[in-house]
Amino acid sequence: MTDVNRKLDLYLTHRSALIDYAASIAGARATAEDVVQEAWLRFEHAAGGNFHNPVGYLYRIVRNLALDLARRTASEQHVPDGDEELEVLPANTPSPETQVCDSNALRIVAEALAELPARTRTAFEMHRLGGHTLQEIAGHLGISVGLAHGLVRDALTHCAERLGDDDD
Repeated sequence: MTDVNRKLDLYLTHRSALIDYAASIAGARATAEDVVQEAWLRFEHAAGGNFHNPVGYLYRIVRNLALDLARRTASEQHVPDGDEELEVLPANTPSPETQVCDSNALRIVAEALAELPARTRTAFEMHRLGGHTLQEIAGHLGISVGLAHGLVRDALTHCAERLGDDDD
């Protein structure tokens, strides 16, 4: 009888007991059957066939594979997936109350800007909405940088006053 045939006979003789053993570690019979099949492949390809205790060696392979699988499964269960994490995060959209308040504030600012002289409004819009520097605003309007700063400040003060008046 060849070495592979002896290993196969040993495996087939103990297969049911190995599955029961693996199931006690891995927790599920179907998983245990996969573990025992993997153990057979490793046992079959093990170097040499002159083990001192081949049944013990086969059980050790099953035990190690089942423990590795149980550890891997346990660690995967503790890692929340992205959907679970998204469910506990607060919504990125503002509440309806916040939307109404923001909408009202935006309306007030638009009305306040409409009340300003054209040059002051342009300076404010270029700086706050367009991201332009005071030097760029001064060049565009043909005024000094100091005057450009004053126009932006005046527009901000006017808008802040109008927003404050609404709260009363």
